Amino acid sequence: MVSQFFSTVLVVLAGIAGALAVYLLLNKFAEALPGRWEHRIKPYLFVAPAVAAIGVYLIYPTVVTVIDSFKNNDGTAFVGLDNFSKLLATPAFRQTLLNSLLWIAVVPATCIVVGLLVAALADRLSSRAEKAAKTIIFMPMAISAVGSATVWRFMYATQPPGTPQTGLLNGIVTAAGHDPVPWLQQTTWHANSLLLMVMLLWGQAGFSMVLLSAAIKGVPTETTEAARMDGAGELRIFWRVVIPQVRGTLITVFVTVLIGVMKIFDVIYVMTDGAFNTNVVGLEFFNQLFTNYNYGYASAIVVMLLVAIVPIMIYQIRQFRAEESV
Repeated sequence: MVSQFFSTVLVVLAGIAGALAVYLLLNKFAEALPGRWEHRIKPYLFVAPAVAAIGVYLIYPTVVTVIDSFKNNDGTAFVGLDNFSKLLATPAFRQTLLNSLLWIAVVPATCIVVGLLVAALADRLSSRAEKAAKTIIFMPMAISAVGSATVWRFMYATQPPGTPQTGLLNGIVTAAGHDPVPWLQQTTWHANSLLLMVMLLWGQAGFSMVLLSAAIKGVPTETTEAARMDGAGELRIFWRVVIPQVRGTLITVFVTVLIGVMKIFDVIYVMTDGAFNTNVVGLEFFNQLFTNYNYGYASAIVVMLLVAIVPIMIYQIRQFRAEESV
């Protein structure tokens, strides 16, 4: 453990030292240029390492993935759009898309509602109580998604009737005199997927709450006081005065959670591994790549996901620019 710690520290220090050495060399090179060329070239030299890193670690893999999506399963021959058409023609993959759409429809909107409700209620508490409440709600953000999923898997754990229950929920159910419930093996419509979403909402509510609470506190008191003087009630003030002024933050939180949900993988992988009709696009990509070794299908899934995410990111960037121009 000690050796691993020192190795990690050494690697971090080496990385910092290497980056510093690169920029010092680039600065020396710029200073050696004659006349005005130093000031003209220096900004481009300083940006060049970041651009190179983006090209190597982001642009190049993206281009290769797009090309591989038009190849067969081992990448030896081009097959055109066969990977896309075969995937979309598969009932199991269509069900996976439906599951992902369900996550997209439920989680971001619910996260906004929960975060907004908690932020608004906490804002009315005393300073000490507000800090305590926000700390408790934000605490799950300190746990990794895999750790949270492991905890909730034990929460939903089910043992045969008549045996001691290790899951908290079934412990409560059996204590009340009922049979244990196989929570994550439900046959009703997407009930198990909804139970997985509860775990993600538990982890993401703190993120939504912190941003929305800061936005609500930033609303000028003059506007709310003016509304009260006009006879508006607290609920009307909240919906007609506060919400419009925190719209930018609402959109930011919604889009951020939406992008995370579209590529969700670890929660489902740890809790159900896609069984019992809980598979999603991110997990299907993992299975195609590392279980089936079908690089064509895996690349095609990534391209579909990329095509779906890019318009959302463009919209978010436009929203940021619109807010900056105001």
